[in-house]
Amino acid sequence: MSTTRFFEQVNLNFDRASKFLKYEDGLLEQIKACNTVCHFTFPLKKDDGTIDTIHAWRAQHSQHKLPTKGGIRYSMMVNEDEVKALAALMTYKCAVVDVPFGGAKGGVRIERKNYSEAELQRITRRFTFELASKNFIGPEIDVPAPDYGTGEQEMAWIVDTFLAIDPSLHAEGCVTGKPIGLGGIRGRTEATGRGVFFGIREACDNAEDMKALGLEKGIAGKSVIVQGFGNVGYHSVKYLMEADARITGICEYDGAIYNEKGIDVEAVFKHMQEHGTITSFPDATFVEDSKSVMEYDCDILVPAALESQITEQNASRIKARIIGEGANGPTTQEAHDIIKERGALVIPDNYLNAGGVTVSYFEWLKNLSHVRFGRMERRFEESSARRMLEAMQFMTNRSLSDDEIARISQGASERDIVDSGLEDTMISAYNQINELRKEHNTDLRTAAFISAIKKVAVTYERMGIFP
Repeated sequence: MSTTRFFEQVNLNFDRASKFLKYEDGLLEQIKACNTVCHFTFPLKKDDGTIDTIHAWRAQHSQHKLPTKGGIRYSMMVNEDEVKALAALMTYKCAVVDVPFGGAKGGVRIERKNYSEAELQRITRRFTFELASKNFIGPEIDVPAPDYGTGEQEMAWIVDTFLAIDPSLHAEGCVTGKPIGLGGIRGRTEATGRGVFFGIREACDNAEDMKALGLEKGIAGKSVIVQGFGNVGYHSVKYLMEADARITGICEYDGAIYNEKGIDVEAVFKHMQEHGTITSFPDATFVEDSKSVMEYDCDILVPAALESQITEQNASRIKARIIGEGANGPTTQEAHDIIKERGALVIPDNYLNAGGVTVSYFEWLKNLSHVRFGRMERRFEESSARRMLEAMQFMTNRSLSDDEIARISQGASERDIVDSGLEDTMISAYNQINELRKEHNTDLRTAAFISAIKKVAVTYERMGIFP
């Protein structure tokens, strides 16, 4: 089994891509290096009066563009190596999809379920204070977001704490993934999963590439297994199911469910909300060895949990012809090579799960401008569409009902604009890296790194640091 650390895995992929480019070694080393990392420790007084020592980290991998951007996770797996690796992936991910942020990542090493809501609030607020005191948070400096084990509630605590420290005009832009009432944006919750769907759809719509895999063009009819049924996994397969894919397997930490005929994702989600687990879902077979279901026959496998889930130990047993990496770093380099050798298509994490940061960028822009997307143009669009429909009715002598007119003339809402921007971003980025893949006769992961390195290098060159 490979003992290569996560940050080393990222750098191995970087080195593989850099061989296709002609940049000075010094520039490549600067792009690859993690600029800054900070380890925080602070006490937590628990509800029962006992004291815990909390360990937390924040890494800013690249400040070639500011602010830096990256989520905060709550997990017992959090350590310095992990946050550096995830921050690096954020740098490359932002570059691939042309989002003007540097990469960052943070985490708190806790088992979330062992803490009450009041304790989690105290942890989050203290971590925010520590970040602010070390200049590791701010709308122009470093902007966190939700990640594994965190969500809207933690982001609300962060922005409230930061506003108490710095009540400036743009302060609510210090974090994204917030509730709508605190400056959040419609469409952010499902953004990463929605982006995974758009990326997989774009890959499946390439008839030439699908033919090489022995598959028909399009998503419809393809079988899908997902590992991880959190926010990313759920939304990924929800949209795939709506596009007529057949969801056959769902893997969670406490077991998996499988049904070759297909599983109703919405019914599973409702069951999980009611019972706290998917394992007792009645319309599928329970499988105790969750990871084994990843090895079942399917067209598309979506690992959407944590890093290093597909390794050299199980890669040869993965039968999926398309692996869509919804999680960060779910496939080790050794495993990637094994999967690539048998001819499968890996849609890499440093492109595919960029939906979250893309919509976070839109939220950040909204916070800086203090204008909701669609606010100024929606009614104008509706009025223009109504005038056009009235003219068409007059010219064709055909009448439309009020409901038909309202539906056809509806202007774009904030959610519509966000979804359209995300779709365009994912389509454009996929076509860029797919062209690089063919140009260099390589794989999509290497092509995505090539794209990212070139874009970051251009920034450094324009600064005049590396002429």
